[in-house]
Amino acid sequence: TVGVLSILLIVLAARRLFRSTILAATAGLLMSLDGMHFVLSRAALLDIFLMFWIVVAFFFLVLDREQRRARWLAALERGIDPGRPGAGNRPRLGVPWYRLAMAVSLGLACGVKWSALWYVLLFVALTLIFDISARRAAGSRHSIRDGILDDGAWVFAVFGLALAAYLATWTGWFASDDGYFRHWYAQTNGLTSDRLIDPLLNLWHYHHEAYKFHTGLSTKHQYQSWPWMWLLLGRPVAFYWNTDGPCDASSCASEILLLGTPLLWWSFLPALFALGWLAIARRDGRAWLIMVCALAGIVPWFQSMPEHRTMFYFYALPAEPFLVLAVVYVLGAVIGPPRHVQPASDHRLIGSIVAGAYVLLVAACFAYFYPIYSGMDITYTEWFSRMWLGSRWV
Repeated sequence: TVGVLSILLIVLAARRLFRSTILAATAGLLMSLDGMHFVLSRAALLDIFLMFWIVVAFFFLVLDREQRRARWLAALERGIDPGRPGAGNRPRLGVPWYRLAMAVSLGLACGVKWSALWYVLLFVALTLIFDISARRAAGSRHSIRDGILDDGAWVFAVFGLALAAYLATWTGWFASDDGYFRHWYAQTNGLTSDRLIDPLLNLWHYHHEAYKFHTGLSTKHQYQSWPWMWLLLGRPVAFYWNTDGPCDASSCASEILLLGTPLLWWSFLPALFALGWLAIARRDGRAWLIMVCALAGIVPWFQSMPEHRTMFYFYALPAEPFLVLAVVYVLGAVIGPPRHVQPASDHRLIGSIVAGAYVLLVAACFAYFYPIYSGMDITYTEWFSRMWLGSRWV
């Protein structure tokens, strides 16, 4: 269910970003044709829930940007001139409800995995950038100063609400009497019962021990991989393996392999480079938004490489929706502007054919690998023919 809902949210977010039903549908279709998303949706690993709440937060971020800009437009229509001095020309834009909903979503994402913290920092920074940009577009002479003074308080509100939502995910632990480290402080100091602040101290100690464990986890694993390998599909993860099923052959194989659809994933890196070039050439904030959101799901993991921390390919899942949006953005550039912007031409026709052919090839690639995404019984020869990178995928 969460996997299906995440696809729907990607469609809605893409529709808001691109103002194109075709591109929005393409984003949803590409997500539904990805092997990693498909396998993790069925396996219900934590990362699918992490990705879901990050996508929810991103959707609210996009809505918040639209809402704030609409309120600025309404203020300008009322005669407010932010280019002139005076408190009367710095309008009150009301409560940013979508921003607060974003904060709750980010807190819930952190409740799934702490790696969502990078998106908390990024999205808070983006809200400030969007506010300053809206003020500049409205004609403010001191957009940065006024943005920080007028909207800076909402930054603390977002952090506070995200923290409250995160603590709410620990309700069961707070309510329990035998949770792990639930009475750590009292037991350590020989107290018969908790003091008022002790539950929070116990929770802090729990976090400290968990952080120490995970940062020191360097035991080698057969399916571990480094961040630079993820977009290259350097080391997928086997969830299931069996050779006893029927397949009308002397040697059979049945596997569930956590592997992104190769054609789709191998197009992510070229799409990111093209996205960067288009962001600079077009000065398009949407391209920069997609870029930083995609990188936030992968780049922070590089700082753990010198420590040889054990990591796995599925850590890249939160970045995938934004990587798909990067591909869709580039496909939109290949197709060209809408007909009401530019008359129909051979360029648009050829671009549409190229984009459509790409999506069809991704669909065919997903269909080819479907047996090892779903655990179907096939012959060993058929299974091995899908191990394109040989021992790296076995």
